[in-house]
Amino acid sequence: MNTILSSSIGLLFVLCSGKAMGQTAKLTADGKLNDAIWNTGILHRPLPLDTTGSLENLGWKKKVLLRHQPKGITDFVNWRQEGVGKISLTRKPGEPSSGQVKLQVPTVRKDWAPGAPTDGDYANYGGASAVFEVGGENWEKYNRIIFRIYPDCEGGRNLHLNLHYYNDGKQKIPDEYFREGTHEINLVNRTWNTCFLEIGDLPRDRITRIAFGVPGFGKDRVTGDSLNFYIDGIELQQVENPERMLGWEPAAGRIIYSSTGYDRLGEKTALLKRSEQGNASFQIVRVSDNQVVYAGKKKKVHTSIGEFDVLDFSDLTTAGQYKIRVTDLESLPFTVGDNIWQNSVWRVLNFIFCERCGHPVSEKHGSCHADIGASFEGLRLAYNGGWHDAGDLSQQSLQTGDVVFSLLEMANKVKNDNQALYLRLMEEAEWGIDFILKTRLGKGYRASSAGIVIWTDGLIGNKDDMKARVHDSPFDNFLFAAYEAYAAMSITQDPALSEKLKKTAMEDFDFAVAKWREKGYDHFPIFWEHSYATSESQFMATASWAASQLYKLTGQDRYAQHAADFMDEVLLAQRKEPLGDADGLKGFFYRDKTQKVVVHANHQSREQVYAQALVTLAEGQPHHPNQSRWQQALHAYGDYLLQMMKYTAPYGMVPAGVYRIDEDQDSLSFQRQHLFAGKKAKEDYVDQLKQGVKLDEAYYLKRFPVWFSFRGNAAIHLSQGKAAALLGKYLKNDKLLQIGREQLYWTVGKNPFGQSLIYGEGANFAQQYCPLPGEMVGEMPVGIQTRYNEDVPYWPQANNATYKEVWMTTAGKWLSLTAEYQPEELNR
Repeated sequence: MNTILSSSIGLLFVLCSGKAMGQTAKLTADGKLNDAIWNTGILHRPLPLDTTGSLENLGWKKKVLLRHQPKGITDFVNWRQEGVGKISLTRKPGEPSSGQVKLQVPTVRKDWAPGAPTDGDYANYGGASAVFEVGGENWEKYNRIIFRIYPDCEGGRNLHLNLHYYNDGKQKIPDEYFREGTHEINLVNRTWNTCFLEIGDLPRDRITRIAFGVPGFGKDRVTGDSLNFYIDGIELQQVENPERMLGWEPAAGRIIYSSTGYDRLGEKTALLKRSEQGNASFQIVRVSDNQVVYAGKKKKVHTSIGEFDVLDFSDLTTAGQYKIRVTDLESLPFTVGDNIWQNSVWRVLNFIFCERCGHPVSEKHGSCHADIGASFEGLRLAYNGGWHDAGDLSQQSLQTGDVVFSLLEMANKVKNDNQALYLRLMEEAEWGIDFILKTRLGKGYRASSAGIVIWTDGLIGNKDDMKARVHDSPFDNFLFAAYEAYAAMSITQDPALSEKLKKTAMEDFDFAVAKWREKGYDHFPIFWEHSYATSESQFMATASWAASQLYKLTGQDRYAQHAADFMDEVLLAQRKEPLGDADGLKGFFYRDKTQKVVVHANHQSREQVYAQALVTLAEGQPHHPNQSRWQQALHAYGDYLLQMMKYTAPYGMVPAGVYRIDEDQDSLSFQRQHLFAGKKAKEDYVDQLKQGVKLDEAYYLKRFPVWFSFRGNAAIHLSQGKAAALLGKYLKNDKLLQIGREQLYWTVGKNPFGQSLIYGEGANFAQQYCPLPGEMVGEMPVGIQTRYNEDVPYWPQANNATYKEVWMTTAGKWLSLTAEYQPEELNR
């Protein structure tokens, strides 16, 4: 029986059983979420958005101190049109307003946007904007802009409009990389959306113009020929308690804590802005009866990033719902327990489902992108399936593979605890497995990616058809071989599929070995793909891990030998001599055995592969003569992670790591690591290092990566957290396990901004950049960034790519790390 069908039948049985019991079966502990999951047919349509705890909803409660209407904003003569659409001054029927600016944008045109590739790769149809000439006003007195938007769009399922703002003062906006100056507003069709954007940390000393606009992104199956927006009510405000957007220091009056909660085991801390009061007490209050269950004293802590008040309640190990109370401050409820991440797993799984490509998703889109094709030796393949890459609709086969692995990891961890979640995870994984198998073209070649940022019409032979990229990368085949082997061992309900995956994994591994022997490791021809920055040591670690997976699957000694041989190459790239800092940092990995350039990630990250490869190898071959070398490498890498943590304390985010001052001189690796780097990139590289911590004359430590156009660190610190968790379990080191937990806590609110980065999870979650799929419960962004060359966190409300773009990679990393903290794992 087809495995997807098999899982669906299993879920249908669970669904019918739940219905028969009046939906009393517990899928998760949160009653409201539990009901919502049942009402979607166990995530066979999207979870409904609940904006109650959103930043946008909570922001309306702030007191307004000043108001200002930009001069001439209601005078239509001060507005003009840019782009392909048209604007007019009109009044929506039934509206009392004297007039709104109406913006009309065609969804499809005959031509691509000016300057776009003629093949449609990463191209849209061009957009229209309604532009208001501000005239150079100083807006520094105000920290919020509000406006009303009414979309009137036929078939408008997922709608947004962009606010663009331009400053021509001391700091220009937009900047070189267009990281500033755009805010995407996600909208509900045929209703007035009253919106705001906080601008308190943005340059605004000479605002020249603002604009509202949107590109033509094509038509989903139900979309009409044009998008229509009415805009009015534009006003500047000064509000109390603006959001913190820059720096490590929490906002005054804000408790910084993990808004989902804390594992029952391990450390539990929260933070406050440093106060001048004495050791004031804090309390942990049980929600059910408002009783104080723990009392402690604030600790004044001075670290390399500032001074803080730390609340430590690690001794609280009784499961329950609690609140933190400090004088007149009180947090929202959070959970302490052994299974605190299950709600987030359901929500993130919902996001993954909503990103399906080639499959109709109710309320989101119809079956899509059947006219994206890959060609190989005269044959064509429809390159749709798996999941879209991000807030655009691009496709990356390796990213689907990454997500499949994380789904299977989680499924294996909850199999004995939550049958419905297990089956739903397996069903989603099998959707991705089908795409992995589908895109194999023979002889080691694969359809690997496509730059899609529009809805296409599904008809083959016209303008919007696009070509998927095809190549035979040995790295891809090694990584897919590892995923296919793991999948073969995970699938039990479809022996035929498991058998096919076993055969495929062995074939792909052999293809990879042959290509590597012929061409070497450096076969990364496609600039756009997330494997482009892969180093030689990561390549070898991936090959070793794949071989260990196949050894576990088949028991064949040749794979054991490959795993050990590839690891020999990896260990030549590990730093064994201490640096000249006080801790003598070592244990990290260079890109290759010359040890000139350290391994970094600044966008996509698979840094956990060193730990995966070492732990799997050490466990799989316990009597190998190299076991002592592997143990040394494991301990050294673990010590490196532990020693770095002081540089972000009292937060728990793992720093980006060690950099060498002259890495910019290696032009090839520099270009591979930094896509779209500007003219001053090498100069900026040195400046960014010097914003970090000088370790010795040659090395610096960065809390956030060196980066340029692509920014956001969620995949990076979650990958490092995965490495720490794997090492912690293997080495039985609780401090390493705590590093893994802290990456989860940071993500759901224990960060300087007190925001959860998972939409719908925890508290104070903000809209994210999802222009085509629309807002989704469980969506996760690329991650917190920095401003310019600084090395401090920066998280403006402005909703822009890449940092706030929803990203499947982050979702996969979240599932992979939370899989290490499921009850079955914690109680081993």
